[in-house]
Amino acid sequence: MHLLEARQKFLNHLAGERGLAEHTLANYGRVLQRDIDHLSELGAQQVADISLTVFERLFMHWRHQGLGDASLALRLAAWRSCFDYCMREGWRLDNPARQTRAPKPAKRLPKNLDVDSISQLLQLPEDDELALRDAAMMELLYGSGLRLAELVALDIDAINPRHQELRVLGKGGKTRIVPYGRCAAEALRKWLPVRSQWLRGSLTEVALFISQRQRRISPRTVQQRLNYWGQRQGLNGNLHPHKLRHSFASHMLESSGDLRAVQELLGHANLSTTQVYTHLDFQHLAKVYDAAHPRARKK
Repeated sequence: MHLLEARQKFLNHLAGERGLAEHTLANYGRVLQRDIDHLSELGAQQVADISLTVFERLFMHWRHQGLGDASLALRLAAWRSCFDYCMREGWRLDNPARQTRAPKPAKRLPKNLDVDSISQLLQLPEDDELALRDAAMMELLYGSGLRLAELVALDIDAINPRHQELRVLGKGGKTRIVPYGRCAAEALRKWLPVRSQWLRGSLTEVALFISQRQRRISPRTVQQRLNYWGQRQGLNGNLHPHKLRHSFASHMLESSGDLRAVQELLGHANLSTTQVYTHLDFQHLAKVYDAAHPRARKK
């Protein structure tokens, strides 16, 4: 079976039996046509001519064209589906496209806020009790790099005001001690009397951050309050807890260059997680290597 004829029969199958959208059909048809032209240059014109070696050469051709991960995944999907159809029709016995691994999509990291945007965000009114609570929450999210779940889980006895430290219950039930700065300490000093007033002397609720209903604040409420303040303070895009944590990590790394310390503060089990999280680029790694490694330092 000639590749061009197989391509047309495959597209007819997609349109008729599977009812694929015209946009998908057009993409598959265009991808297959371009690749068939290149396969012809490689001496493969029949369906049975495409061995695993030939298909790997085609894949390397895609790479040399500079195609992105999404384009590579689309081409692999098109050929996998096409070869499956060819096997069903008895034109070949295997599917070389299924023996070729698709690239993993790159992790999309949230954009961090710059220092000026953080300062703009945290200029909250001091005559509003909700604002005092929200300011303390945001100061800890940014000042200590807490996860949303870690913030919500904080109890009143997790604070050590003398040393400005927090006892945080992280992922997997692991506890870590993290510092908080002067601004967070000031925000907590203003929030704690409001918390006591809301509780009206009740000792049953131990949560550090509570609602006006005297209950531990929910993750959803934290998200809503942060988004509210982001819009009110004129920040672009949605503001969510993870963006403050990411900003903390990025700013700490930019200022200190100490990846290991940032890993400890974030509570990451693996250093590689911190490296990806803080979008550390290769140039920075190279500078650290050149400055630190005995075989790299200049005499």
